[in-house]
Amino acid sequence: MKSSISAILIDDEFSALKGLQQKLHKNFPEIEILNTFQQPEKAIEALQQKQPDLVFLDIQMPRMTGFELLTKLKNIDFQIIFVTAYNEYALEALKVSAVDYVLKPVDGDDLIIAVNKALKLIEEKQTNAHQANLVKLLSKTVLNNDKIVIPTTTGLSFITQEEILHLEGYDGYTKFHLSTGETIISSYNLGKFEKKLNPNLFFKCHKSHIIQITRVRNLENEGYILLENKQRVPISKTNKKLFLEFFS
Repeated sequence: MKSSISAILIDDEFSALKGLQQKLHKNFPEIEILNTFQQPEKAIEALQQKQPDLVFLDIQMPRMTGFELLTKLKNIDFQIIFVTAYNEYALEALKVSAVDYVLKPVDGDDLIIAVNKALKLIEEKQTNAHQANLVKLLSKTVLNNDKIVIPTTTGLSFITQEEILHLEGYDGYTKFHLSTGETIISSYNLGKFEKKLNPNLFFKCHKSHIIQITRVRNLENEGYILLENKQRVPISKTNKKLFLEFFS
């Protein structure tokens, strides 16, 4: 996690702002409080310009509720923890994708739980963004794009396209079936990899399946392609026609 997490605090009650600020300083010294606001109208401009990681937002304020404030923002790229004296706002808070909410007067233990949840989400977002940039860079430079970069739970795999028999997409993941008999699973979806494959070598036979053409052994009447590793891969009726045209 980066050494400093930026935050903005918004509450029309001065005493509530002070109390929250003190608890954050005590329990989370890594959080840098950029600003505190009692007037939500002034907070809107700061939220757009300073782009904090985390926002503590009172729900019930005069002139403008915390929910109304959020609707006036063009972009919400921060985690939100609502601070409220009214428990009935909890369900509404969850609807706008808040990390959590804490009730006034703010209990230290509840605050620690809510902030830790937010920090974890911030860290995951930064890690994912860093990995995406790294994959983009490596994809451009590794062996003139002959290799494909596959992000996995343990790191990055570098596989030559020739090694790939079949790519299978499911539940937002992609499974690579290799000529060695190994499989590699990535949390990136099939579409991410489709763009990187050599179009002269690979064919999308089904919305969830891409095969390497040179590894095909049989086209079965039942609507399956048999690969050299004996794996049967479905082919849609539309793509079956395209598949035959590919060879003709």
